[in-house]
Amino acid sequence: MNFILTKKAHRTYGLFLIFFILIGCIFSSIILGITDTSWHTLIDAYTNFNGSNEHIIIKNLRVPRALIATVVGASLAISGVLIQAITRNPLSSPSILGINAGAAFAVVFSSAFLSVSSLSQYIWIAFIGAGIGSLSVYLISTIGNEDLSSLKIVLSGAAITALFSSFTQSILALNEKELDEVLFWLTGSVQGRNLEMLASILPYTLIGIILAFILSKPLNILSLGENMAKGLGLNVFAVKISTLIVVILLAGSSVAISGPIGFIGIIVPHIARFFVGFDYRWNLLYSAFLGSILLLLADIISRYIIAPMEVPVGAMTAIIGTPFFIFIARKGLKNE
Repeated sequence: MNFILTKKAHRTYGLFLIFFILIGCIFSSIILGITDTSWHTLIDAYTNFNGSNEHIIIKNLRVPRALIATVVGASLAISGVLIQAITRNPLSSPSILGINAGAAFAVVFSSAFLSVSSLSQYIWIAFIGAGIGSLSVYLISTIGNEDLSSLKIVLSGAAITALFSSFTQSILALNEKELDEVLFWLTGSVQGRNLEMLASILPYTLIGIILAFILSKPLNILSLGENMAKGLGLNVFAVKISTLIVVILLAGSSVAISGPIGFIGIIVPHIARFFVGFDYRWNLLYSAFLGSILLLLADIISRYIIAPMEVPVGAMTAIIGTPFFIFIARKGLKNE
């Protein structure tokens, strides 16, 4: 059963509500953790910095971590909305485009054969790998003619994902020491990143978000069915290609900085549709905020579940998302 907000005023009120929840999650992410801090500590860190351990943790670790989780969560959620829109598959996620597999292979390959070990270098290598994986999916999907069908995208993505994953496992099997060096990235994490790393991927993310909202109207038309959309004058092929490019920008930049964090792109679009239905103008807005909230909450929980150690946030989202994924699969929801 859906609880769809049909009136614009109700949707606007709901948007303001989740916005304030997001702000609360951001500040909670900054002050909560094994090291005891408070709102007062946060304010003092920026108004009366004294070089204490608490102030350094807040400015150098927790603020970048909270902001990166916010951006990555929004990007993955929007990517999920877009890929489910063009594949018409409620279980689709950005990973079916080979983004995660391509990025993981590039990072492992560079670590094993190019002696790369810097996280800042991993960002660009992962971005390139994500792009190569997605380009491979696109090329295979368009072999023979220009019919970029949803089924061809899904099947091509599965094939490329399996190919790159086998390459990655082969390298790790031959050189096990590389596993320890890249494990923190492969499991998905926003820990240990800094604002300079966020700045390096932010332009791509902002461009992707802007283009996603520009595509919201064509996607609404496409949701009526490809034949009807063509009858209304929509260039379906161009819309799908544009959407795939946006997914690559958003999911590729997110994977580059945080590693392959799963399930955000699958479950958040369903939550957003529960409130606003399939109107992509609202669905994208709600998904962006809800994706950030979900990743921030998962990151906060990951700090306490096996304290004083931390669970990678990618593992935490899998724990949260798996039951939801099973529920969707069993219920057999269909993306209209």
